Amino acid sequence: MALVNIARLTTHAPDFQSRLAALLRFDAAQDQAIADTVKAIIREIRTRGDMALLEITARFDQLNATSVAALEISPQALRQAFEDLPDAQRAALTEAAARIKAFHELQRQSSWSHTDSLGNRLGQRISALDRAGLYVPGGKAAYPSSVLMNAIPAKVAGVGELIMVVPTPQGARNPLVLAAAWIAGVDRVFTIGGAQAVAALAYGTSTIPAVDKIVGPGNAYVAEAKRQVFGQVGIDMIAGPSEILVICDGKTDPDWIAMDLFSQAEHDELAQSILLAPDAGFLDAVQSSIDRLIVEMPRQAVIRKSMEGRGALIQVQDLEEACTIASSIAAEHLEISTDQPEHWAEKIRHAGAIFLGRYASESLGDYCAGPNHVLPTMRTARFSSPLGVYDFQKRTSMVEISAEGAQQLGMIAATLAVGEQLLAHARAAELRLTDSLRK
Repeated sequence: MALVNIARLTTHAPDFQSRLAALLRFDAAQDQAIADTVKAIIREIRTRGDMALLEITARFDQLNATSVAALEISPQALRQAFEDLPDAQRAALTEAAARIKAFHELQRQSSWSHTDSLGNRLGQRISALDRAGLYVPGGKAAYPSSVLMNAIPAKVAGVGELIMVVPTPQGARNPLVLAAAWIAGVDRVFTIGGAQAVAALAYGTSTIPAVDKIVGPGNAYVAEAKRQVFGQVGIDMIAGPSEILVICDGKTDPDWIAMDLFSQAEHDELAQSILLAPDAGFLDAVQSSIDRLIVEMPRQAVIRKSMEGRGALIQVQDLEEACTIASSIAAEHLEISTDQPEHWAEKIRHAGAIFLGRYASESLGDYCAGPNHVLPTMRTARFSSPLGVYDFQKRTSMVEISAEGAQQLGMIAATLAVGEQLLAHARAAELRLTDSLRK
């Protein structure tokens, strides 16, 4: 009997589609109690600013301070955290940051212009956001990789000022997170968290300046706060539980596949890990690996609940069918662990990130491969993309009209404006026509 009771499906079964739909279903409905709490916190921060921020931080994080300025970590302290790291950690952080920066520099967009046949100069100006806010989880969940993945694209884009907020319950600071902030070039760091930190970034206080966009992961209260302040500021996304989908031809070591499934399951009890393979014997081997290896995992309770609740080993007819199913699932992470993975990747229409070949463990993408690990979840890969430099740049249309262009375009605009009964629009265009063309 299996130690981990993970669902076993086959596409041959008449109830496969309904079972798959049930497996993928995730209730992302808004929790009204959380929404109400967050709304009250945001209202407090908007009306009482720093004083409310200090009170709420003391209440939730048991961190008392006489001023919000006292909650700011100096650049010298960030640098010291970096220098005090063990050699191996400092080297790994440095190399990961360099690789992430090199990749994202290739994403930087440039302004452009075009002159048409009438002499009109039309184009697009690319400019960086003035100020961005980065939320970083604190306490038990400390993710320096999240600092790198969110901060480096912002700095590559040319964001004027990057402000990081990170909760430090009872004053406990994670040196690796602070070191990551230093090496990524974060400008200011405040030890605040929760919905109150999001509200402070969105609306500003006497000490914390308002930002233009807020990025970074957080708990349900942070996600709800981002949802509520959207419109006042931009946000990256409202992310759901982590997901991994593996397509395998049965030739990869089953231990590798089992551990790749664990790599996402250990994040969260609601995370989803799915394997698609045509060989039932290989699925049996992966199940055996899962049962044998889970006892070695420090987070085995989380992994077990995740895999038994939302995981699956699915037998498909062939790799062609696996690709069809994978595209419909549109998973956050997709591993194609096969011969000629590029061939099968061409058949995938939707995925947050695709990892090609037997050596491309998703965990390498989480830390140091280079591409961003902030990815769309809950099937949103059908219409959205990984976080990148472009999320910290904005586009402005540039329109310069020549005298000749004003004649031809003016007639077109006036005609359409009259049709819409917007006569001031029409008149503004007609005033620029020469006498021979003016109505």
